[in-house]
Amino acid sequence: MPEKVTRFRRNRKALSRGLRELRMIAKGLLSTRHPVLAHIVPIRRCNLSCAYCNEYDSHSKPVPTSVMLRRIDLLARLGTTVTTVSGGEPLLHPDLDEIIARGREHGMIAGLISNGYLLTPERIHRLNRAGLDHLQISIDNLLPDEVSKKSLKVLDRKLQLLADYAEFHVNINSVVGGGVRNPEDALEVGRRALELGFTSTVGIIHDGTGRLKPLGERERRVYRAMRAAEKSSYSRFNQFQDSIADGRPNQWRCRAGARYLYVCEDGLVHYCSQQRGYPAKALAEYSNEDLRREYRTEKSCAPHCTVSCVHQVSYMDAWRDPQSVRTAPTPLVHIETAQ
Repeated sequence: MPEKVTRFRRNRKALSRGLRELRMIAKGLLSTRHPVLAHIVPIRRCNLSCAYCNEYDSHSKPVPTSVMLRRIDLLARLGTTVTTVSGGEPLLHPDLDEIIARGREHGMIAGLISNGYLLTPERIHRLNRAGLDHLQISIDNLLPDEVSKKSLKVLDRKLQLLADYAEFHVNINSVVGGGVRNPEDALEVGRRALELGFTSTVGIIHDGTGRLKPLGERERRVYRAMRAAEKSSYSRFNQFQDSIADGRPNQWRCRAGARYLYVCEDGLVHYCSQQRGYPAKALAEYSNEDLRREYRTEKSCAPHCTVSCVHQVSYMDAWRDPQSVRTAPTPLVHIETAQ
C-alpha cells in the first residue's frame, strides 16, 4: 500500500508539474523581460572534494535563512519562473526545505542539484513536503577514485531510496571527460537510472583547472551511446553538446545575466558558475535595465561553453533579438561542472 500511495502521489505531482512547466514556457515565449531560471547558492561548503570541481570549499557557513528567503523574494520580484538550489552541497543547509518552499509559494518551479550523499527517507519526505519538483544527481563512475567519490557503488542505495519515496522528478546525469578514468561507466550509470524509473542524461565536464579537454574517440563513443539511450525531456535541448564532444564551437546567443541568473552565496548576480565576477551586482539592486542589457550582450565565452542550463534557457530566444552589445569580459573559465 505505501508503494501505491507514493506512485499515485508521484503521478499526480507529475501532472501538476507538467502544467506549470507549460505555463513557464508560454510566459517565456511571450515575454523576454524576466529571468526564466535562476541558480541560487545557500552554502558554498561541500562534503566532497571532486578534483574537477571549482564550486565548493570546505569551511563556509550556511547563508542565514532569512537572507535566503529574501533572495527568493527578490527573484520573484524580477519574475523568475524556475529556481534551482545548488552549491557546494545544498543539503548541508539546515533550512533547505524552507528555502525550496518559499519559491513554491511564489509559484516557481523548484529544482535542486545535490551529490545525494546526505539523502535519507526522512530527508526525502521533507523535500516532498517542501514541494520540490526536480532533483539532479551526477554520478561520475562505478567505484570512487581520486577524481570523484560520486560513484554508483556509494550512491546506489540513495537512488533506491529515491525510487521508493520521492514524489518529485529525479534525473541522473552521468558524465564523460574531466579525467574520469573509465568513460564506459557512464553507460552503466545510465542503465541503472532507467531501471529505477528515473530519467538519464549525459554531460561533459572539465578537468581540475576548469578547462575543457577535447574528448577522445573512446569518450565520444560512450557519449554517443548515452545520447542515443537518453530518456528525458532534457535530451531534446542538449544538441550543443554534440559540437563540444567533437571539439567544435557553437554559435549561439547566450542570455546569461538576463534569462539565466547565477546568485552566489554573497547575493551577487553572475553570468554562471564559471563566470563568477561578471556582472557581480547585488541581487537587491538588480533591475529590469540590467536584464535588458545582459540580454543584448554577446558573451565571449559562449562558443565553447557547456553550461547546459544556460544553453537550454537561451534556446527559448534563439530565433529572435540578435545581440548588439559586445562588452563581455575575457572568460575566466569556459565550462561548468556537470552537476
